[in-house]
Amino acid sequence: MRILLANDDGYRAEGLRCLAEHLRDLADIVIVAPERNCSGASNSLTLEQPLRLTEVGPDFYFVNGTPTDCVHLALTGLLDEEPDMVISGINDGANLGDDVIYSGTVAAAMEGRFLGLPTIAISLVWGKHRHFDTAGRVARRLVQQALERELPPQTILNVNVPDVAWEELDGFEATRLGYRHKAEPVIRSTDPRGRPLYWVGFAGPGQDAGPGTDFHAIESGRVAVTPLKVDLTRHEHVEKIADWLGRDGG
Repeated sequence: MRILLANDDGYRAEGLRCLAEHLRDLADIVIVAPERNCSGASNSLTLEQPLRLTEVGPDFYFVNGTPTDCVHLALTGLLDEEPDMVISGINDGANLGDDVIYSGTVAAAMEGRFLGLPTIAISLVWGKHRHFDTAGRVARRLVQQALERELPPQTILNVNVPDVAWEELDGFEATRLGYRHKAEPVIRSTDPRGRPLYWVGFAGPGQDAGPGTDFHAIESGRVAVTPLKVDLTRHEHVEKIADWLGRDGG
């Protein structure tokens, strides 16, 4: 088995190193990660400048681009042999609910959908202890499960892991995305010349966070495993919009 690893925290990130360590005896590992932290990059591609690839070690590269650039480059020209799976992470922080819209971690996994194989984005929810080892063991368990019981093609799993020791996990739960309250206000500041600066505020707390959601699973000490899809079409409203266009004289 051959697994491509990527992330959005950069090629030096602790979570990426931990992920590779937990999977090396299960598969041949290739790492293609961003040169720097690209959190919040979403699905952006670099189109106005060339990408540079730097080899760090055997089957280990970084790219001066986004997480999506990394996976796209790997799958469309870098690798002589296609991997069997793409795993993105371990992200240093949660990707719950609406976070997936902005997440570079999730975007890298989404780019792997071109393989027609399941891909995984894995994140360690913020906490005091930073138990990356727990998230690494979760990733290993999911890969083993995928080897034993094949997932549907083009499945993207968004996995969030509580920041606790492995022994303290209360199992795994298949969930749906919840959503957050409005983000906290921007943080205003000034530069040394007195010009205004703005920092994006913290994400809001969970609003739709009841049973069945990824937020609730994390609060209950369970690993949240949420299947995602790329098709954003609201299929049940297509006919309604067709009627609306007709009534409006379109």
